[in-house]
Amino acid sequence: MLKLVVLISGGGSNLRSLVEASEDAEFPARVVAIGSDRDADGLALGEEYGIPTFTVAFTAYADRDSWGDALLEQVQQWQPDLVILSGLMRLLPPRVVAALSPNLVNTHPAYLPEFPGAHSVRDALAAGVDQTGASLIVVDDSIDGGPIIAQERVPVLPGDTEHTLHERIKSVERRLLVQSVLDIANGHVDLEELRTA
Repeated sequence: MLKLVVLISGGGSNLRSLVEASEDAEFPARVVAIGSDRDADGLALGEEYGIPTFTVAFTAYADRDSWGDALLEQVQQWQPDLVILSGLMRLLPPRVVAALSPNLVNTHPAYLPEFPGAHSVRDALAAGVDQTGASLIVVDDSIDGGPIIAQERVPVLPGDTEHTLHERIKSVERRLLVQSVLDIANGHVDLEELRTA
């Protein structure tokens, strides 16, 4: 049984799909803690499902490294097999990545390496492309440049806004995340192998 710690900054829609999947006794993973860098709406899922939560507020620390050290300490208390960044809107300091890698994965609302960074949906619309996508990657020290675990194309439809497109991408992200956790748990995806490929 994989123990998962999920880190969020927002509403936690991807997190909800993972928690719901893990309600099935046959699903080989459980979310053991939910963490955030702020008072995120998604932390309410912890109360709803009886999952412990923690907040390591970025603004409470002098710099990114000291915040990262405090976050890492909280994460490691749960001894997770896998840490999932699911809408965490902060770059992790290199020593946090080094401590958790390769068992540190991130969802991203684009078909990487297209449109990395924090505004990928807006960037895809601005570029006028007819398709974008969703990706799940192993986190490294680059900005959304780590090894790809899974990805899928999502069409950009006429009249799409950032909101409508992002909602369609999120539904694909949720499916990719749940399937990839299943694949990792069942040994069909080897994160160490991906990292060294």
